Amino acid sequence: MTERRAVSEARRREVIDALRRGTVPQSGLDLFAVGLDRFEAAIDEELATLEAGGAVFKAVRGEYGSGKTFFARWLAERAKQRGLAVSEVQISENETPLHRLETVYRRLCERLATSSCPPSALRPIVDSWFFTLEEDAIAHGADPGGESAFGAAVDELVEQRLAVVGRTTPAYAAVLRAYRRASTAGDVATAEGLIGWLGGQPNVAAAARRAAGVRGDLDHFGALGFLSGLLTVLRDCGHPGLIVVLDEVETLQRVRSDARDKALNALRQLIDEVDAGRFPGLYLLITGTPAFFDGPQGVQRLAPLAQRLATDFSAPARFDNPRAIQVRLPGFDLAGLGDLGRRVRDLYASGRPTAERIGSVVDDSYIDTLAAAVTGGLGGKVGVAPRIFLRTLVADVLDRIDQHPDFEPRRHYALTLAESELTEEERNAAHRPPPPAARADDVALDLP
Repeated sequence: MTERRAVSEARRREVIDALRRGTVPQSGLDLFAVGLDRFEAAIDEELATLEAGGAVFKAVRGEYGSGKTFFARWLAERAKQRGLAVSEVQISENETPLHRLETVYRRLCERLATSSCPPSALRPIVDSWFFTLEEDAIAHGADPGGESAFGAAVDELVEQRLAVVGRTTPAYAAVLRAYRRASTAGDVATAEGLIGWLGGQPNVAAAARRAAGVRGDLDHFGALGFLSGLLTVLRDCGHPGLIVVLDEVETLQRVRSDARDKALNALRQLIDEVDAGRFPGLYLLITGTPAFFDGPQGVQRLAPLAQRLATDFSAPARFDNPRAIQVRLPGFDLAGLGDLGRRVRDLYASGRPTAERIGSVVDDSYIDTLAAAVTGGLGGKVGVAPRIFLRTLVADVLDRIDQHPDFEPRRHYALTLAESELTEEERNAAHRPPPPAARADDVALDLP
């Protein structure tokens, strides 16, 4: 077994439990990340750009199973370690259509997180911001004992810090001021309603909206103003930037043509706003398949968007530029899949009484054998194999060794892939016919 890193039991369990379910862990990805070293320097440069007040847009392309969601969460975890806030939004036709930016903003706030606050971290962030403003007001001579005068001093700071936002979205500052008054007065219902409205939630009680002097719900045009306000609040309370991941953008290819065109134009608008410097501290990352970026039902449908995302991938993948606006994930080969399996095995075994037995029974050669068996069961498609390979390794092999002292995977386990446990892409790979023979002598004939 390879040298083990010291990992807390809670962190190890969170990662292993997610792999057992066949999902990407929310954290701890650095413990078993494979093949992302070539992106580290470029990502760190871009995060430094955010900390200096810049903005970044990036697109990640890759086939199913190439690790797009893993890459996004790996980047987000790296950002959290530098004090940035993160939010991952799953784009879908019904729940989060990209052309409705007010819905995207709402999902963003619902999934907002920092290193110390899980989703949704909007209210703790706003409370921290007001605490910072109160400290600044005191430093400028305001007396916290005089409630009315002190409140006015804090409100003045609110206006100053949100002056740029207020030119286009004055409701943002108005709701923040009303939220502070309700919180100070102990009016919990109004405070909760206002923080919900600030996060783009619909159907907020009319009484809460009246307290701030606003009407209706957040609309498509106000969403970008609210995003700008959120970035200002984050920056003032110690979070120099925000990572927003728009995952599974390729689902746009399956929506109605009118909705698809609106969504592509909304994406073009977001890129232009980032490029124009409207959102200092924003890192906008989208993920999609090559078909989305190159096909007629995706980015190529809108010429201005295609021009903004154009990247030359004619050279071999090892010569790709990780600083480009669009980067590709080539996916796993068998060697990379084996390396991934060994890292997960070592992580699973760390701190367990059965660690030595796991290391001897599930040795490197068995990991390679299992990886080859899984990819063979999926028609040789290594790219779609990581999810099912890791779930098989954890749930069917390592768990059994840990619980049954006499379990020997080489003797007692034969890989089977049930239709019900495979995704559509994995089923397609499993049923894909073998490649045609190159020569007549390669054709196997079953002769008596």
